[in-house]
Amino acid sequence: MNELIDRIRNLKGKIERTWAFLNLDEKQKEIRELEAKTLKPDFWIDQAVARKVSQALAGMQEEQKEWETLRNGTDELLEFADLAMREKDVSVEEDVVKKLADLEDAFSKLEFHVLLSGPHDRKNVIMALHAGTGGVDAMDWTGMLLRMYLRFSEKRGWRVTVLDESRGQEAGYKSALLRIEGAYAYGYLKSEAGVHRLVRISPFDAEKMRHTSFALVEVLPELEEIEEMKIEPGDLRIDTFLSSGHGGQSVQTTYSAVRVVHIPTGITVSCQNERSQLQNKEIAMRILASKLKALEEAKREEEKQLLRGEYTEAAWGNQARSYVLQPYKLVKDHRTEYETKQVDEVLDGCLDDLVESYLKLSPGSKSQ
Repeated sequence: MNELIDRIRNLKGKIERTWAFLNLDEKQKEIRELEAKTLKPDFWIDQAVARKVSQALAGMQEEQKEWETLRNGTDELLEFADLAMREKDVSVEEDVVKKLADLEDAFSKLEFHVLLSGPHDRKNVIMALHAGTGGVDAMDWTGMLLRMYLRFSEKRGWRVTVLDESRGQEAGYKSALLRIEGAYAYGYLKSEAGVHRLVRISPFDAEKMRHTSFALVEVLPELEEIEEMKIEPGDLRIDTFLSSGHGGQSVQTTYSAVRVVHIPTGITVSCQNERSQLQNKEIAMRILASKLKALEEAKREEEKQLLRGEYTEAAWGNQARSYVLQPYKLVKDHRTEYETKQVDEVLDGCLDDLVESYLKLSPGSKSQ
């Protein structure tokens, strides 16, 4: 029993240190403030803002409840084990072992939040996918990646909106722009930024030769407010063009689609998802602000990230991750050296192990 009590105390210490690191006492105060805000009569006047606040509050409440349940459960188990040892009751030892194992497992899962404690990690994501070297295969590969992220988001209960897309004539996508909304969306998906390389027997090659194709994935945290990044009106060129319609239709409809060009940096953002030109412009401006903010942070930290119009070339030598389908099956992340042979599962959205390996290795995972 002494050994079990030592394990419980060790777990309690880990919980308390993590509790302090995550500032859960301060977050409890923030939760109470948000709860009071939602009770005000005018809270739902701006429904878009109200939904965001409600979603953020629900996520914070769930996280706080999980940690409180874990801490209280550990305290109760320690008190129970201490009492059993004083009374020399060995009959409960098996029960203590089981409860401790459950608590340790729960802590292991919650500890992952330590890796998602950066200032942007809770935010929604703007994700852009671009076909690189490889022709039709690269466009098809971009479509495969799009499906992978849609499946991953579905598994996590996130909401995905396709803001803009350019389909390939034969297959796949030349590019796609997404907004992904959900708890810790950026924290999880920042691992996906970079060039993704595919090796397979091309379904578009009559000779069934093995081809290598590339796609670039760009991941940005969505700013809560455009005001977070000051943009001079004179630095912008705003064009409107015919929307291709909803549901992937190719029939030209109205001039509701919007393209915003930031002249000093060359960053270009297009949006045609909404029916209203005003709504498309608002979304495009939010994405532009997110890109400019990310570019500013990259420069400040002297990171070699090109987030402007000309992207890192999606070709040989720049890949973050490789997916090999032939002559063997393997997914390898070149930044972490993590490998798995479960290629089909990964392409079906099972990215948790790849994400975790990246976050554990990333030097900015705790201080980003």
